Amino acid sequence: MKIEYKLFLILAMFFAPLGVIYGYFTHWREPVGPAGLFLSSGLGLMIAFYLGVTGRRLPERPEDNPAGEIAEQEGEYGFFSPHSWWPLPLAAAAAVCFLGLAVGWWLFIIGATFGVVALVGWTFEYFKGPHAV
Repeated sequence: MKIEYKLFLILAMFFAPLGVIYGYFTHWREPVGPAGLFLSSGLGLMIAFYLGVTGRRLPERPEDNPAGEIAEQEGEYGFFSPHSWWPLPLAAAAAVCFLGLAVGWWLFIIGATFGVVALVGWTFEYFKGPHAV
């Protein structure tokens, strides 16, 4: 996690001076820009701190070794369904939910109901039927 730690630390060090420069050129009359940049810097620092502390507790990963080989990171990454149709209704339900935010809450509730059904269907797809594991 050393690479990730350094990346977020660099981002934090980039946004903090940028907030000062932005504030200077706007004469501090526009408070949203510098505040957003300072908050982005703080978020980068928090993530860098977390990754740094977590990286010290864990053993060295193959990504942290400059002489590491690709074969060192091999292994199972998980199971991904090659023929599932459930993401399609879930995406449609999410689209209806977003449309409901603009049109009305009644449409959001309908989309959320279909979204829960699609999410449950996708979760339990391999518990019953011809593809049961």
